[in-house]
Amino acid sequence: MKGKAMPRKIRIGMIGCGGNAHEHGRRLAQIPEAEIVAICDVSTEALEAFKRTIPGCENIPTYNDYTKMLKEVEMDAIEISTPHTLHYEQIMAGLEHGLHVLCEKPMVCTVKHAKKVVQAARESKKHMMISYQRHFIGPYVYAHNVIKSNQIGAPHFVASWQGQNWMFVTKQWRGDPALSGGGQLNDSGSHMIDAVLWITDLQPVEVFAYVDNRGAKVDAVSAISVKFAGGATGNISIVGDSCGPRGKVYEEILIWCRNGQLIIRENNLFRRDGDAEPYLVPPEGLPKTKDPDRAFIDLILGEAPNEVPPECGLKVIQLTEAAWESAASGKPVRIRKVR
Repeated sequence: MKGKAMPRKIRIGMIGCGGNAHEHGRRLAQIPEAEIVAICDVSTEALEAFKRTIPGCENIPTYNDYTKMLKEVEMDAIEISTPHTLHYEQIMAGLEHGLHVLCEKPMVCTVKHAKKVVQAARESKKHMMISYQRHFIGPYVYAHNVIKSNQIGAPHFVASWQGQNWMFVTKQWRGDPALSGGGQLNDSGSHMIDAVLWITDLQPVEVFAYVDNRGAKVDAVSAISVKFAGGATGNISIVGDSCGPRGKVYEEILIWCRNGQLIIRENNLFRRDGDAEPYLVPPEGLPKTKDPDRAFIDLILGEAPNEVPPECGLKVIQLTEAAWESAASGKPVRIRKVR
């Protein structure tokens, strides 16, 4: 009797091979059901570095033009790690070729493009997922589940901040609006906006913001006040001109609910029930953490739902665009509900 045939591996093409793509590549190399079959980058040096450092990629084909790669290589999916303003056309091209797509944050840089991606993903019947990893990190998943199950009542106020020594990257492509589509709010700050909206499931209806570029061509510091549907309010503060090791992110999210409180601080989760003192939820009490690449492969295999669909990217850019508009005009800006 013959043994059961092994399922074919999910064939992945990488668009963008810089430092962030290396993280995705190393994780994919550890997933038995996945295989990187081609890579693309405008930099030959980046392609060679990727091939040298990612196991199993030594002899795979390389491209400087992703459209050529999509035409010539048989693939099931692509992962995108390129400058932000390139995401839209690359996502759309992947979906048009019948491929599943995992894209780095932010999904896209305009609400107009976000709506088109949402529609294209629905019509393609393929999975489009954003690499917002907090959707898979234990404390954040725990907080999301507590709110969703109404264990401590509905949120009525959120205070969140993120600090990062980020200004050095403004000398690179992130400092060029034509490639970055915006500054820190559109970069690491995108994670914070997504986390607040996803955990609380609150719908922003009005935003007032102050923004400071700190001498750069893009925003570096943002102070945002938000009014949500149902009466909840909150603050989101993004500080790109911060102290600390280069690139390291510090953040905190505090959520006041009707019958308790949740605090996420440096990947620790504190919970308050009623008037009792807050307590640290031990690691064994938190959901298991996994990474976006494992989640993406599980999604394609039909073993997990899409925890970060393109609708999440639409919500993030809606709030981000409103903050930029408010800062420019000095007035509150209304946000329409995502449909």
